[in-house]
Amino acid sequence: MEEKGFLTEEEIDLTGQKKAKEYARLRHRLLLADLALGGIYLLAFLLGPSQALKAWSIHLTTNPFLAVALYLWALALIYGVLLLPLDYYGGFVLPHRYGLSTQTHKGWGLDLAKSLFLGLLLGTLIVEVIYYLLRAFPSLWWLIAGLVILLLTTLLTNLAPLLILPLFFRLTPLPEGEIAKRLTDLAERAGTKVRGVFTIDLSSKTRAANAALIGLGNTRRIILGDTLYEGYTPEEIETILAHELGHHVHGDMARGIIIQSALILLGFYFTHLALNWWSPLLGFEAPYDIAALPLFALSMGAFFLITTPLANLYSRSREQEADQYALEITHKPEAFISVMIKLANQNLANVEPEPWVEFLLYSHPAINKRIRQGKEFKRAMAGQ
Repeated sequence: MEEKGFLTEEEIDLTGQKKAKEYARLRHRLLLADLALGGIYLLAFLLGPSQALKAWSIHLTTNPFLAVALYLWALALIYGVLLLPLDYYGGFVLPHRYGLSTQTHKGWGLDLAKSLFLGLLLGTLIVEVIYYLLRAFPSLWWLIAGLVILLLTTLLTNLAPLLILPLFFRLTPLPEGEIAKRLTDLAERAGTKVRGVFTIDLSSKTRAANAALIGLGNTRRIILGDTLYEGYTPEEIETILAHELGHHVHGDMARGIIIQSALILLGFYFTHLALNWWSPLLGFEAPYDIAALPLFALSMGAFFLITTPLANLYSRSREQEADQYALEITHKPEAFISVMIKLANQNLANVEPEPWVEFLLYSHPAINKRIRQGKEFKRAMAGQ
């Protein structure tokens, strides 16, 4: 292990790494099962009861908006029931088996219900807008829908810290003290401002540690999991804060929104072509036929299945830049390295995933690469 990632047995819990690799393999199998189930379900529905479900929804109402909603809700409800065993195994059983979760059955079920409600609410809004545009602007719906998604993504990113995150976690302003002072000094050195640093009660659900930059504009803030805040030294937390400030300094939030919206726009255009090609062959009235919704979902799913590795590649580059920023502004490579080691051990993270797994699935560089980056910076400092 030392030759590949400059790691030693004293740094990384090798017993934990065996569990981490096993846990990662199980998570990857669950992901494949989820993708396969979703694809099979949509394809079977498309070739089977889709027309009957459309007839049922139209029989109940002549309002096109309500008919779309009824069709979508029925499609989503059936899929949710089919997916529930996988959700339970992956979201509750596995994390408890590997000592990561602290959540009760009640808490897990309540979070699942909230997630499903929010997903259905947002999904209904998006599908209603898209099907209106399909009917009103059959040639340009994909372009208008892409712009709508850009506006909606920007709005939700801005509101997430105020309306969405508090539904699942309790956020508390970071108390005055050494950590707060370190943040103030860092922000001044970076020539930037954030709207505050908050701790989040991750310990109510997990033993894993995490931190993030969330929000946009007047809601942008750094959040630190209490599982991290309570178990790391001030120097280590400083490097974490510096990493998140690096995202802010580099404008990564705005860049991410633009790139995500551009990918969705391309996905809509790809789906526009697919709907126009396949709808007549499958006997649908037109691309705006609600019975073709599974075809819409299959097309978008296939597009993102292909492009997600490229999006992850971009994300890893931004995370590497944020790591470099943290090292350069703090000049504390030892603390940075220590953070990565602690996170690997605490979060049961696979330190050295197979390259193809990292390429396909990782939005952050593998931890061995992040530790290597810290050690290279430390050697460069010593050589100055």
